Amino acid sequence: MKLERIKDINKFFEVVDSCVGTVELITAEGDRLNLKSKLSQFISLSNIFNQNGEIKSEIPGLELVAHDPADAQKLVTYMIEG
Repeated sequence: MKLERIKDINKFFEVVDSCVGTVELITAEGDRLNLKSKLSQFISLSNIFNQNGEIKSEIPGLELVAHDPADAQKLVTYMIEG
């Protein structure tokens, strides 16, 4: 799924941390970052925020993969409801 509509980055990472399976962020270059890793969460922040420190409304080229179907549903629900 495309990574989009992230309004509260802390809440987003709370949802990721609550997932039971692996959650990966796939960059435009094809790199896979394990978002359950705090280091990967920190690295992904540079792609989510613009230069003014605001969250980008669109995050081109980033995809999210949840290996557990229930986790995928949690993430979709978060992105829809914000």
